Amino acid sequence: DIIIAIIYFVSYFNIWFGLIVFTCMVLYLTCTILITEWRTKYRREMNNQDNNAKSRAIDSLLNFETVKYYNSEDYEVHCFNEAILNYQRSEWKSSASLALLNQAQNIIIGSGLLAGSLLCSYMVSQKQFQVGDYVLFGTYIIQLYIPLNWFGTYYRLIQSGLIDMENMLALLAEHREVSNGTKATGFQLIFLVINDSFVCVCAQVGPSGSGKSSILRLLVRFFDPQDGCIRIDGQDISKVRQSSLRSYIGVVPQDIVLFNDTIRNNIRYSQVTASDQEVQKAAMAADIHSKILELPLGYDTLVGERGLKLSGGEKQRVAIARTILNKPQIILLDEATSALDTQTERNIQASLAKVCTNRTTIVVISGFVVTGLIKDGCLCFFAQHKKKRPQLVIDNTKM
Repeated sequence: DIIIAIIYFVSYFNIWFGLIVFTCMVLYLTCTILITEWRTKYRREMNNQDNNAKSRAIDSLLNFETVKYYNSEDYEVHCFNEAILNYQRSEWKSSASLALLNQAQNIIIGSGLLAGSLLCSYMVSQKQFQVGDYVLFGTYIIQLYIPLNWFGTYYRLIQSGLIDMENMLALLAEHREVSNGTKATGFQLIFLVINDSFVCVCAQVGPSGSGKSSILRLLVRFFDPQDGCIRIDGQDISKVRQSSLRSYIGVVPQDIVLFNDTIRNNIRYSQVTASDQEVQKAAMAADIHSKILELPLGYDTLVGERGLKLSGGEKQRVAIARTILNKPQIILLDEATSALDTQTERNIQASLAKVCTNRTTIVVISGFVVTGLIKDGCLCFFAQHKKKRPQLVIDNTKM
């Protein structure tokens, strides 16, 4: 349209009209692109401040108990107000830069129309043009600027959309540290029972942060070892599909995280097709069924964000019930009963002893017969103690 307009004005009017149209179009496009690129930093800053304000609010709400422990309500309100003010400043900069862009575009369009109108007036006064020619010029220019204005609008919207998606695009571009190989196969686990009376209580001990829980994470391939390999039943787990490997493994982690859903759905999460009877049976095995029935809504009780409505022991029992329901072939227990009282712990140990039958079980506990000391992520030594203590039984299977 711009090229046709320039050719038309040069041929029908004269070269000056074509030059006015060409100059206005170039200035308009250049101004739109340059100012839009310049103001992207304010849009990006506004998005970051908005994320900070939302994160601050969510963090304060999730940690409301800590806030109340230390009477920090006023401090949290102050921090949230600061975050909101920072967002408002960034939003003002973004809005001001947008107003500057719109004003610059209007000035260019108005200047072009003014220059053309003055030239038409001069031509009419010199009897070279008629009044109809002036009307033709004005109408044509206005019709030409309408799609050009839409170009500026859409270009600005596309730029804003790309900025808003930057975090998502950066996440998609992240390199996956653990991925399935091109020749990854399905994981197959074959158990060989050696002796029904064979009992071996093996524990991993070490100071906090030494890597006890990290060993369990290595088994489910949350990350791969920097050197060497891990074999289960003679199979290198780095050469099998992650989904296939994890379908054989059930984990009761040290830090229990529950979804903001009902107790029923949290237990059923490991086996979404399980019936209500199977869910209740798993809850009984985890010694939490009677506690659930005492709640007003029973199994339909919402546990709150990250399970805040439940105690630490109750969350552990829900996680144990979830693992029992899944019926995995390999069970990983990371201090699974650390938050329970003695009687409840004994009940769950008895249930877990049944569940772990004919299954490989790896336990991180405090009492032990065989000790592997872990320090700085390395197994320093392995020792056996003569005195036996009653602990969870590791199944008599060969891996």
